[in-house]
Amino acid sequence: MSTALIFDLDGTLVDSVYAHVLAWQQALAGEGIEAACAKVHRRIGMDGSLLMKESARDAGVKLTVKAMGRAEQHHARMLRKLNRHPMPTSGAPSFLKALRRAHVPWGIATSGKLAEAAASLKAIGVLRGDTVVDGSVSQRAKPEPDIFLECAKRLHSDPSLCFVVGDAIWDVLAARRAGMQAIGLTCGGYSESELYQAGAFRVFSDPQSLRLSVGQLGIDL
Repeated sequence: MSTALIFDLDGTLVDSVYAHVLAWQQALAGEGIEAACAKVHRRIGMDGSLLMKESARDAGVKLTVKAMGRAEQHHARMLRKLNRHPMPTSGAPSFLKALRRAHVPWGIATSGKLAEAAASLKAIGVLRGDTVVDGSVSQRAKPEPDIFLECAKRLHSDPSLCFVVGDAIWDVLAARRAGMQAIGLTCGGYSESELYQAGAFRVFSDPQSLRLSVGQLGIDL
């Protein structure tokens, strides 16, 4: 088996973190929860239900299952409006092309649903045969390791040979639980020190920076 790369999507390959922040802020407000952008930002990347529960706890509000369902739908509607023309992070499309040309196993694992991610996947040049795992494969999303383990399975790669590339501490925590090494990127808003403290093996600024140093992971492009 060869080394494989598993990428997070939002904030890692696509500059969409702040669209998610605003969409969640408005969705939570619709259920009577006032959530500051800064607090929502720190929760982007984790499971949506966990994000809602923690935001509700901060506001002293208890969300019903029905309210959480409404908020999730509200978030999806707002995200479609705010993220109509997603912008790739620096070097993301060319990095994926280079991996494809070099026959390096890689995939994308995102906590969101494919319908929400469609525009972002198109923006970075994902093809029909590429491996994409979304949050529908498991009821447990990040920081649980399920979607990363499923992605490794589809890539026919041993978890110990996989590197998870993500922009949030939730990616790093999920990678460690999956028995994988985590590569942090600061382009999603988390600092280098935060990602290292969470357990990242290496931290880079963006996909372009990682591509220039990918030999450190034993990958030859």
